[in-house]
Amino acid sequence: MTEATIHHNPDRERFEVLVAGNVIGKAVYKTYGAGDSPQRIFYHTVINEEYGGQGLAGRLATVALDETVAAGINIVPVCPYIKKFLTKHPEYAGSTTATTPAHLEFLSEALAARARA
Repeated sequence: MTEATIHHNPDRERFEVLVAGNVIGKAVYKTYGAGDSPQRIFYHTVINEEYGGQGLAGRLATVALDETVAAGINIVPVCPYIKKFLTKHPEYAGSTTATTPAHLEFLSEALAARARA
């Protein structure tokens, strides 16, 4: 198994998996403030292919969601991996907000603005 660390990089709005100082995976989010409480829209999770099959995505999701909940921020699952992970981990149900059209519109606009920058 690969020696990996996971940390939060709030400046880039993502949780990262690091191996030997290199980012080999990430769970990316956008902060959404228009709801009743602060929310993180998780929209993309990836582990580099050569590190697949080692359970790193599950470890990444656990750290990302645990830290999000500990910070008092609700989880908005758009990413297919995070959605599937949540179905297997009902302990996060009380901290999960269903994805709405407003979330998707916000995410689409934020990603488009980033692409233009």
